[in-house]
Amino acid sequence: MTVSVSSCFITLVVLLLWQIEDIAAACRCTPVHIQQAFCNADVVIRAKVVGGGVVSHDTKYDIQQIKMFKGPDRVIHAVFTSSSLCGVTLEINKEYLLTGSINTDGRMRIGMCNFIRYWDDLNDTQKKSLTQRYQSGCACKIIPCHSLPCPVSAPDECLWTDWLLHDGQSGPQAKYSACIWSFDRFCYWYSEMDPSKK
Repeated sequence: MTVSVSSCFITLVVLLLWQIEDIAAACRCTPVHIQQAFCNADVVIRAKVVGGGVVSHDTKYDIQQIKMFKGPDRVIHAVFTSSSLCGVTLEINKEYLLTGSINTDGRMRIGMCNFIRYWDDLNDTQKKSLTQRYQSGCACKIIPCHSLPCPVSAPDECLWTDWLLHDGQSGPQAKYSACIWSFDRFCYWYSEMDPSKK
């Protein structure tokens, strides 16, 4: 009897761990350059979170939209995220850059795989590129380069080499560059110098 109970317990633990791994895998996100996040999103806004609460199985955050960089021709007053799997937690009275999608019901949805940052954590180049450069590079593809060699296989690609130095989203290309289309019909990194190096 004890062997049977022990084996049942072990089986349950294994099944539970397997399920947890599947859930964790569902929320894994590949880090993207801010420009890719901009181009892939239905909506990109600067907003201040002014309230929140649970609605059905979602968390609803009431927001004050400060600026619409990309999206529908209307003011967004709330964003929705999952209350459980892959949802995000926003702080009340904080300003964010939010990227997300528009559901068929017209609601803006955000999640772990969206690019969500405190507005004050973005530098001036990133803020300016939201209105001036990222949109012009949406025809380009940003390819992460994790180890050499990293060949460019098409004229519409820019190699994101911040990953070689393990800087990723904190590296100079992420912070001070946009991959844009040239008049010569290829994509290239347009960079503004890091102000600390001027």
